[in-house]
Amino acid sequence: MRYEIAIQRKSADFLNGLDDKSRRIVRARLATLIDEPYPGKGGDRELIKSPKGRPDEKVYRIHIGRSFTAFYQIKEKTVYITEILTIEQAHKKYGIL
Repeated sequence: MRYEIAIQRKSADFLNGLDDKSRRIVRARLATLIDEPYPGKGGDRELIKSPKGRPDEKVYRIHIGRSFTAFYQIKEKTVYITEILTIEQAHKKYGIL
């Protein structure tokens, strides 16, 4: 099953603010979610805690190189990229690496 990727405005703004090389790397990594967004072997994707106040929603993360982490939700056949953060920002916000 193929999924669509939808990037929220805040994440798109972050992505567009990156240098060309970083932007290409992030886009290529996010494109891998089209074929398989769920965690599996390899450890680069993981189900993390639900957002505060929304325990019924599942949030996943995917590492992008050693510099970035993207957070996303899956609804039907669409992967919604909710945040793209640096590793440091992600660690501070979610307490994960």
